[in-house]
Amino acid sequence: MSEIVLSGVSHHYGERAVLHGVDLRLTEHRIGIVGANGSGKSTLARMINGLVSPSRGTVSVDGFDATRQGREVRRRVGFVFTDPDNQIVMPTVAEDLAFSLRRRGLSRAEVAERVSTALERFGLAGHADHPTHLLSGGQKQLLALAAVMITEPAVVVADEPTTLLDLRNGRLVHGLLSALPAQVVLVTHHLDLLAGWDRAILIDAGRVVADDVPERTVAVYRELMA
Repeated sequence: MSEIVLSGVSHHYGERAVLHGVDLRLTEHRIGIVGANGSGKSTLARMINGLVSPSRGTVSVDGFDATRQGREVRRRVGFVFTDPDNQIVMPTVAEDLAFSLRRRGLSRAEVAERVSTALERFGLAGHADHPTHLLSGGQKQLLALAAVMITEPAVVVADEPTTLLDLRNGRLVHGLLSALPAQVVLVTHHLDLLAGWDRAILIDAGRVVADDVPERTVAVYRELMA
């Protein structure tokens, strides 16, 4: 697994502080991040691939600084947004997958092969030429995940990817995330989905207040919310 290190990380949006002195070393395969809305967990997740730079402190992935060496970090870290419409950019499913490979130096045949494999892997083979805007919410999230995985990242960060989905599609997307060979960092409100994962971190008011196996972290969270 990759090594993600946050050292003394604090962050402000204007005068509003959202993270305070966070220190974490993430090396496990499947890691959950939980917390109330506004706790800072999404900001922390976005720092892992350089979407947000800390106001203070450093974030690194495999020794590469996420702010100063963002290109190297983004080659290692794929990001899945809550709303897949934020990352689907091409008119058809196959074109959207191919677009993710545009800067990989692959031949046309290699791109076609990877696209075909991704379509099969994520259950989208029958939708290759379908307009992306006509896909269901679940299909869009599958496409967003496939577009990340087609680049073969070492780490996948997913920010509440099941929030907009019904129960069936939410469990489908979660199942795919759980089975990925890549390291997965999942921000979620669906606490039951973390059962069997390696680690869960609770963020509250911008600070790490629990960091343990999921059942213990979730117990602390439930007590805090009560």
